Amino acid sequence: MHELFDHTADLGLRITAPDLNALFAEAGECLFSAVVEDVASIRPTTAATIGLTGDDREFLLFDWLRELLMQFEMEHMLYGRFDVQVRPDGLTATAWGEPLDRGRHHLSHEVKAITYHELKVVETDGGWLAEVIVDI
Repeated sequence: MHELFDHTADLGLRITAPDLNALFAEAGECLFSAVVEDVASIRPTTAATIGLTGDDREFLLFDWLRELLMQFEMEHMLYGRFDVQVRPDGLTATAWGEPLDRGRHHLSHEVKAITYHELKVVETDGGWLAEVIVDI
């Protein structure tokens, strides 16, 4: 599950999941739900493999979302499906999506950057919770 919440001039992403792999996958989907009005409109025609190193969960989530945002900004790629394997020393992931098609993909927010402000990844009784503020 994921949701967006207002945060002054920014936008918050709140993600919950039963495990870390699902949390990071949901975080990717949540990011693109902020970018496009309908994540379901993103066809999984192209796969991208992403590998990141790091042992701090918050920084790893930051790097993960920054990498996805960078691919959108530089390559105009939208992703809607994710398979993420979080390890103690980083993550490996596959993201499926397609290039931005302005005829089918209606943009929602212009996400300019992922921020460290109030960034958290915590284990809860029911699984995991992450919160990330993005600059819009």
